[in-house]
Amino acid sequence: MESPILEMNNKLKIPQVGFGVFLIKDNDEAEKCCLEAFKLGYRHIDTAHLYGNEKGVGEAIRKSGIPREQIFLTSKIWHNECGEGVTAKAIDRMLKRLNLPYVDLLLIHWPVGDYCGAWKDMEKAVESGKVKSIGLSNFKKKNLDDILKIAKIMPVVDQVECHPYAPCDDLRKELDKINCYIEAWSPIGRGKAELLNEKILVDLGKKYNKSVPQVILRWHIQKGNIIFPKSSNPAHIKENANIFDFKLTKEEVEQIDGLKRDPIYTAKWEEKLENIASRFVSLED
Repeated sequence: MESPILEMNNKLKIPQVGFGVFLIKDNDEAEKCCLEAFKLGYRHIDTAHLYGNEKGVGEAIRKSGIPREQIFLTSKIWHNECGEGVTAKAIDRMLKRLNLPYVDLLLIHWPVGDYCGAWKDMEKAVESGKVKSIGLSNFKKKNLDDILKIAKIMPVVDQVECHPYAPCDDLRKELDKINCYIEAWSPIGRGKAELLNEKILVDLGKKYNKSVPQVILRWHIQKGNIIFPKSSNPAHIKENANIFDFKLTKEEVEQIDGLKRDPIYTAKWEEKLENIASRFVSLED
C-alpha cells in the first residue's frame, strides 16, 4: 500500500491512511500489529495514553527498520493531563513511554478539563521540537472556537466520530476555514451490522467487487478524511489498505452521504463528556 499524502496547514505532510490501535491493550500485541501494518506499507500510526499501548507502538517503530522520519506517529493527552505546566510534564512522560524523541502529531483527546491551558503547553512543545504538529480530538464548534481564540498555532486536524451515519459536514465547513482536516475515528462505525447491511453499500460492494468496509473507507478517502481503521487481524489489516484500485462516482458518494443520521457513539454528547470526565490516566508513569 502507498497511501495518499496530504499537506497540513503547517506545510508538513500526513499519510491519509493510517493504522489505529484503539482497544489493543497489550503492548506486545500492539507491537505485533504495528509491525504487520508496516510490512503492508502503513506509515501512519494513531495511539493515545488512554489506550495503554504506547510502549508497544514505540517498540514496533524501533524494530521496524524504517527510518523514524518515514513514520507518522500520533498520540493524545487525556483530560487530567490538561493545563499549563501539567501538559508539559505529560508530554515528557509520553515520549518516555514511547522511547522516542518526538511525535509527529499530538491531540487533546476530549474537550474536558483545562484544554486551553493544554494548548499553550503544546505550542511550546512544537517550539522545542518534542512535537511536530498539534490538533484536537472530539472538539465541536464551541470547543474549537475556545482554542482558536488563544491559539498561536492552528490545529491541523480534528479527530471525531465520522462514518456514513455521521459524515460531519457541518464541522467540515468550520474546519475548512483554517484548512484543518477531519480525522475519522470509528470510520466504519466499529462494524455496526445496521451500517454494514445498508443496501447502497452492499450494492456498491457487489459492483466494485469490494467488501462494504472497503466501500466505506473509499468514501472517506474521496471526502478528504484521514482514516486509520483498527484491526488485529492481518487479513483485515491488508484488506483495509486495498482501496485504491477503484473510485466511487460523484453520485455514489452523494448516495452514501444520504445515509446521515445521529452518530452511533456520540449522539448523547453531554452524557458522553460526563462519562469521559470520570475517567483518569496515571500521571506517574
